[in-house]
Amino acid sequence: MRLLSGLWCFFWGKLFSLFIYDKKYLKGRWFTGRFGGMFAPGWRWVTMDGFARFFLGHNKTARFPVSSRCTVICPENIHFHPDNIDNFQSVGIYYQAFGDITIGEGSYIGPNVGIITANHKLDNLDAHDDPKPVIIGKNCWIGMNSVILPGVVLGDNTIVGAGSVVTKSFMGGGIIVGSPAKLLHTIGDK
Repeated sequence: MRLLSGLWCFFWGKLFSLFIYDKKYLKGRWFTGRFGGMFAPGWRWVTMDGFARFFLGHNKTARFPVSSRCTVICPENIHFHPDNIDNFQSVGIYYQAFGDITIGEGSYIGPNVGIITANHKLDNLDAHDDPKPVIIGKNCWIGMNSVILPGVVLGDNTIVGAGSVVTKSFMGGGIIVGSPAKLLHTIGDK
């Protein structure tokens, strides 16, 4: 059964890849393995995303595979390494990229995380303030249910504790927690 499932996903994934995706995102660790990567998890993501786009209209403008359980607004403004395509497969992640969102290589983003580049205007909730870019450095870990607000820069090796609201930038190499997030301690401290 697993063999048939893998072949099914590989076939549909390859077919969808001809029409939907930028080829640079269909490479790397999630698309390699034995038998030419035929049973790699990336092809399952491509297949599930392809069907969700076709039948449900989810994340139609993204040029990379996105779970139907994840929301991506303005995907053309999101920049990441192809090995981090898994950051678009988790439940409930919300990427609001009116401005640029950059995710460093090797970073992990947990379920139900919100990354936002523009807030609503206070005098007109139907409009947004000018966007501010969000930059997440290399080898960061954004814990479940966290929110990263406009203009935040997280340096390399930053860990954001679950449920944190990050309102300001941090240099990196530390663990930040809370609402608003504050530096708990520097990584490497005893």
